[in-house]
Amino acid sequence: RVQSFAANFEHAYEGGVLRKKVVERGTVLIRKPGQMHWTYTSPERKEFISDGRTMYSYLPEDRQVVVAKVPAEDDASSPALFLAGKGDIVRDFDASAGALPGLRTDEYALKLVPRRPQQEYDWLVVVVSRPRLEIRRLVTTDAQGGTSTFVFTKLRENVRLPDKAFTFTIPRGVEVITDGTRSR
Repeated sequence: RVQSFAANFEHAYEGGVLRKKVVERGTVLIRKPGQMHWTYTSPERKEFISDGRTMYSYLPEDRQVVVAKVPAEDDASSPALFLAGKGDIVRDFDASAGALPGLRTDEYALKLVPRRPQQEYDWLVVVVSRPRLEIRRLVTTDAQGGTSTFVFTKLRENVRLPDKAFTFTIPRGVEVITDGTRSR
């Protein structure tokens, strides 16, 4: 029933090859199917925008934009794309009740293991509130042993989001990388 949502988030990545913890914060707008706008505000600014067909990754400090096609629904692998309504939970995952450190009594956790191996993650856990089933956290683990946790706060469901929130204009003077090809 949720067609759109807006929230603040905290993204913590811990472990992996470097064995360190990085915490970032920002806001997210999601509108199904496949539209999203992640704005990281701390510690550095960066944006990830999808209009449903094209994904833009903008790193202002690096003066760089990476442009990629959004995968077809049956090829969607990213947990973020999953949140944006791409993919099919029944077709794409084996699901089980999840156990997660810090799970509160007013939360449910659902562990989703992809039926096809994914490059980006081994599994994900979706934590929702009881009884409203609002998303509170998304946790993934990767092949390097790193854990990525998104905690959502100030969540507002089925909000009216303007089309321009999912439109990205490439700034002048930045390096643009499309399918591995660089240009200015």
